[in-house]
Amino acid sequence: MSKKSEERKEKERRERAFIENGSKLLEKLIVTCNDKSIPIRSFSAQELQLATNNYKNPLRKLWYKGYLEGRSFFVKPIPDNKIWADFAINDLVMSAQMSSHKNVLKPVGCCLETQSPILVYESAMNGFLMDRIYVSHDTRQQHQPMEWSSRLKVARQIAHVISYLHTAFSRPVIHMAIHMRNILLDEHDVPKLDHFFYSVSIPEGEIDVEVYDGLWNVYFNPPELEATGKVTEKSDVYYFGELLLELLTGEKSYDITRLATDKYSSLIAYIHTCAQACCINEIVDPAIFSGKGDVSLEQQLQAVLDLALTCTEEDPQRRPTMVDVTKELRRIERVSTSKYRDLQEFTMSMLNLGNNTVFETRQ
Repeated sequence: MSKKSEERKEKERRERAFIENGSKLLEKLIVTCNDKSIPIRSFSAQELQLATNNYKNPLRKLWYKGYLEGRSFFVKPIPDNKIWADFAINDLVMSAQMSSHKNVLKPVGCCLETQSPILVYESAMNGFLMDRIYVSHDTRQQHQPMEWSSRLKVARQIAHVISYLHTAFSRPVIHMAIHMRNILLDEHDVPKLDHFFYSVSIPEGEIDVEVYDGLWNVYFNPPELEATGKVTEKSDVYYFGELLLELLTGEKSYDITRLATDKYSSLIAYIHTCAQACCINEIVDPAIFSGKGDVSLEQQLQAVLDLALTCTEEDPQRRPTMVDVTKELRRIERVSTSKYRDLQEFTMSMLNLGNNTVFETRQ
């Protein structure tokens, strides 16, 4: 085949991909965005290759820094197949809908010339939250562990954006991927939620929604997902509780070697088993403590631990809503912990959140 023929075929392939991806994107934007104007810039594949220096030096898997017109952006090429193309369009549409929220990584545009769209986002100067929480001795020189007040602020802001997803639309939207690796930090450490690939709305007249089994977490899932293949808003609460435990312990949910020798144990299972028997100091990330024996800090940590335990209850009806979780985190963050002289009374109020929460059925 001549070089001219190859170039013609490549051009035709890109045009077909552009038309197919563009029509899917337009259709979904029309259905979901309620006539709101959401600017999404179109980039050529060549532009993004040049911007990323031909995709050299990844920030981490599937993430690259690019420079366009004097500004830095994050570029995410997606695996080239039809299933991932649909996920990428879902991510672009959902993140565009949420772009007015300060805790969402805003989309800038995309390239539709490839089988799976290449996504372009605003940059997040301070990188990934996981690099500030999962800090080993080997990486400590590159990444200082995040102090507790910043972790608590991140938790409250992410709780707020998930609450927004659950309540701001005509039908609740389940994020389905609330993990450390999907939260980035801007230059002021403001968290930015990403990865709306798997987000799904609960259909009209239903209280849950079935999800494709290929979307399930590789490691640990809410019990109701494992049992039924369906999720509700309370499934996001479970994932968020797992995130809270990671912020508290500095451990990965699937690798808790500092806390337990059983490599198959999950962080949630371990904490639920040992929470009553262990002192808070034994559970919490050592990087959080200053070594001064701050009693008020310990009380605050205990309150967050109790909230995380409630969020990860096996029975979804015993978990609080994300709105309730956001309120509790705001209260823990705002009120001086020295005022909580009766810690038992305060933590019991946390637990009652889950026990007394009515599982609402939307009509």
